[in-house]
Amino acid sequence: MSERAKWVILFLSVTQLILGMLGNGFIGLVNGSSWFKSKRISLSDFIITNLALSRIVLLWILMADSVIKMFLFKLYDDRVVVQVIDLFWTFTNHLSIWLATCLGVLYCLKIASFSHPTFLWLKWRVSRVVVWMLLGALFFACGSAVSLVREFKIYSVLRAADATGNVTKLFRKQMNEYELIHVLGLLWYLPPIIVSLASYILLILSLGRHTRRMQRNRASPSDPSTEAHKRAIKMILSFLFLFVLYFLAFLITASSYFLPGSEMTNMIGEVITMFYPASHSFILILGNMKLKHIFLDLLRCESGHLKKPGPKGSLSP
Repeated sequence: MSERAKWVILFLSVTQLILGMLGNGFIGLVNGSSWFKSKRISLSDFIITNLALSRIVLLWILMADSVIKMFLFKLYDDRVVVQVIDLFWTFTNHLSIWLATCLGVLYCLKIASFSHPTFLWLKWRVSRVVVWMLLGALFFACGSAVSLVREFKIYSVLRAADATGNVTKLFRKQMNEYELIHVLGLLWYLPPIIVSLASYILLILSLGRHTRRMQRNRASPSDPSTEAHKRAIKMILSFLFLFVLYFLAFLITASSYFLPGSEMTNMIGEVITMFYPASHSFILILGNMKLKHIFLDLLRCESGHLKKPGPKGSLSP
């Protein structure tokens, strides 16, 4: 990869890191200060806050991995560095994805309306259901990280055999199978996609039923329930879209050794991967009424401060 391409990718990575830190940091600061003052926090704010914190860590891990790959590639000869990055990334990544999924389920159970006994049972126990999902997400993230230890041992054996020059047909076959299994491990991301998609479909169906009910009663189509449905649908749909993009980018990165120009392909995949945790924070801000009002008030204050004339008619500092 040329030096110019490296600096362009570094610039894009740093830009996304800064945007992600601003968005996720804003969420953590607002909800954290509110929690500290009132000594209580809603379940949705708790999930959003932890989601923002996990994405801050995730962005720094991706940034560190990009810098090492571009400028400190010799560190990759030390497998300990790679393994530590992989462990932290796997844990934080799975936790972040499942936190977003839990948030979608919470919105669905609180807003959607169905008369099916199973849905009513879940709706009446929404807090308990989401708390158990959060505990399951933490367990799943830990399990995903621990499962890598066995994978690291297998890879070390294969790498040692390769270094000795004892490369047989059986070794090549085992190495190819290992790399293929590593890529197929991405199938573990399907459960959160399926759960989020189910929440999205249920909200769409509930909104359709609610809209027809409003039309029969000749009520206003912009009632609070309709607006809540629309906000929740936008939140879950944005998560699904960005997550699918994130999944495809990581798939490209993980399978880059099968593709031509693997180094360049890998770095482009890393840049696209950072887009999800960096941009989704602003969607969460605009979709949450409290965060949105504080964010807009902050922008108005900054705008008013810039427009306020100084003693000589210039912009005030």
